[in-house]
Amino acid sequence: MAVLVGKKAPSFKATAVVDGEFVEDFSLDQYVGKQHVLFYFYPMDFTFVCPTEIIAFQDRMEDFKRKNVAVVGCSVDTHFSHWAWLNTPRDKGGIEGVAYPLVADATKTIAKNFDVLAGDYDYNEEGELVFIGEPVAYRGLFLIDKAGIVRHQVVNDMPLGRSIDEALRMIDALQYFEEKGEVCPANWEEGKEGMQATHEGVSNYLASH
Repeated sequence: MAVLVGKKAPSFKATAVVDGEFVEDFSLDQYVGKQHVLFYFYPMDFTFVCPTEIIAFQDRMEDFKRKNVAVVGCSVDTHFSHWAWLNTPRDKGGIEGVAYPLVADATKTIAKNFDVLAGDYDYNEEGELVFIGEPVAYRGLFLIDKAGIVRHQVVNDMPLGRSIDEALRMIDALQYFEEKGEVCPANWEEGKEGMQATHEGVSNYLASH
C-alpha cells in the first residue's frame, strides 16, 4: 500500500452528488489555497457500516466548518446510486440529510490512485482478464492541507469503522503545528501544550510532565 503522506494528493475529476445535486467535473483542486480537506473512501452504498460513518461525519459538520475543513466522501458506486441512497430515509437504511460531497468512482481509478482499492485486474491461467480481490475501496482517510499535500492517512479494513473524534484530533494537531510551529506529542489534544522540535524542547516538555 502506498504512503501518500508528504506527497501531493492524486488529482481527479469526477461526478459528485453535493446536497442532492449532481456536480460534474468535481475536483479536490477547488480547495487548494482555501481549505484543508478530509477525503475519505468507503466500500459501497446501501451497506451497513458505511452509513454509520457517513452520517457521523455529517453530524459533526459544524465542527469541521469551524476548522475550515471540507469533508468529501467517495466510493466506487455511480452518482445515481449515491443520489438514490441520499434520498432514502435513515430509518430505511439510507443517508438522507447528508449534504457534503459524495464522489462517484465507478471506474475505480480514484481508489486505485489513492491505493485503497481492495483488489486489481489480472489474467488467470486461461488468459482471461479477471478481478482478483474485492472491487471496492478500503476505508481510507486522507487529511490534505491547503497546498494539496497529504499530511495524514489511515486505512481500515472494511469491517472496521473509523473514529470521527480521531479525525478531528488530527486536524487540530496539523493546524496547531501550522499556526504555532510546535510539534504535537503522544495523545496531544486541542488545548494542550506542544513542544519545540529540538532536543532541548523535548527535554523541557518531558521534565514538565
